Formats: sequence, structure tokens, C-alpha cells
Amino acid sequence: MSKIPLIAVTLAWSLVTWTQNASSDLRSAVQNPISSLVSLPFKFTFDYGANNGNGTIMNFQPVVPVTVGEWNLVNRAIIPVGHVDGAITGPGNPSPAPGDGGSASGLGDINYSLYFSPVKYDKVIWGAGPSINMPTANDDQLGSGKWSAGITGVALTVPKWGSMGILGRQLWSFAGESDRKDVNQSLIEPFLNYNLDKGWFLLTDIVMTANWEADSSNRWTVPLGGGVGRVFKVGNQAINSRLEAYYNVERPDGAPDYSINFTWQFLFPKK
Repeated sequence: MSKIPLIAVTLAWSLVTWTQNASSDLRSAVQNPISSLVSLPFKFTFDYGANNGNGTIMNFQPVVPVTVGEWNLVNRAIIPVGHVDGAITGPGNPSPAPGDGGSASGLGDINYSLYFSPVKYDKVIWGAGPSINMPTANDDQLGSGKWSAGITGVALTVPKWGSMGILGRQLWSFAGESDRKDVNQSLIEPFLNYNLDKGWFLLTDIVMTANWEADSSNRWTVPLGGGVGRVFKVGNQAINSRLEAYYNVERPDGAPDYSINFTWQFLFPKK
């Protein structure tokens, strides 16, 4: 998941170098999943060790906030494109294709979420709203085959040293292919960022999922790990980049053993 913020940010960069304050402010902003900051993240996930082979997924995750009165309306989409050697389970495909299947490439299921978040906040920043999963996958191996909807929410705090919080989502299927399993999936995502000098930061962003339609031994995916990131500029363009690695200490049959993630996120602060 990419992290994108609710704090109004002012940049004071020159064309060549950062000022320390500008770097710190923008870094704090991108560590918040809901914000007035427009961003275009590309997250590349490389999955290894699944029973049916490996997978490479690129999630395009545009975030477009709109302020209406005393509320920020944060629009967030997750658009996956990739290749898998066989049917896999995970946040984008909680109901794998029937049978063993084979390799597949293309578009997965698109998720759209809308967060309502107050412009004014105290120590805790929060947002909540609806979420819908659309069966846009061009192959059974890449999607659930179901329309699913539910709720999503996030809460976080931003101390001087970084940020920490938790994001959650629950989806239930309500329509779709009759030969595919129903979707009843929870996603729980605790995250923590610890800021270093010159725009660098350490992070852990753990995406846990529970498929309540599966038996208890195949229900949970729980990764552990973390990585490093940096906020910087290329010319006049602000960039956030992250490199992470996670090992699944709990996983269902068909899920990968571990994954390596790389994120390249274009940032467009308000002026």
C-alpha cells in the first residue's frame, strides 16, 4: 500500500537542493494514507514461493483528495496489472480461481475507496467510508469473479519522530460469477514510519488478510518485515520511493512465502 496524506503541505525547495524543513514536512505528509496531497504511486510486488509459482504485480494507486466544507473526500483506487504462474490468494484476489489453472497476465480486480476525513483534527487523524471491489480481471487467475463492497477506515498519529497508525477494510460479495466462492475478507494494515536525516525513513507496513470463507488453517495471511524509503526531488518533481521485504509467518495454501516490494510515488503538493 502506498502512504498519502491529510496534512496541508507547503514546499520551499530550490531547483537544485532541498531545505531541511521542506523535506521533513513532505515526508510526514506522505506517511499519512489520507490527505490533501495528490499522488500517483506505482507499487511493484514480487511474490516468491507460492505452491503454484511466482507472481509479479504492479499496483497503480492514484489518490485524489477533494475538500468540501469541513471535510476532505479522499478518492483512492488500486488498479493491479501483472503476471502469475498460477492461481494465488491475497488482498486483490481473496477467492482464487477454481482448479489449478495456469499462468496468466493482465488486469486484476480494481478496488475503489472513498474516505471522509475532517479537515480539522486533534492528535488523531482519521477517515472512513465505503469501498468496492470490481471484477475487472481479464483472467480467473487474477481476480475473484465477484462484485464486493464494504467499509474501510484509517486512524493515525504523527509524532515528531515519524508516524504510526492502522488501516482496515471489510468486503462482502453481492454479485458475480455463480461458480466462484463468495468474498468475505478482512484487511488489517498496521504501519509505522521512523524518520532519519535527509529525507530518509525506516518503515514497516504489514498487510494482514483474513478470508472468512476458508477453513481455519487457510484463513490468515500475516507477513512480517519492513524496509527503507526516501523523499527527494528529480528536477521540480517530488518523489517518494520505498523498498521493502516481508515474510509470511502465516499463510494459506497457494500464498507466497515472501515478497519484495518497490514503490515509486509521484507527489503533487498544494501550493
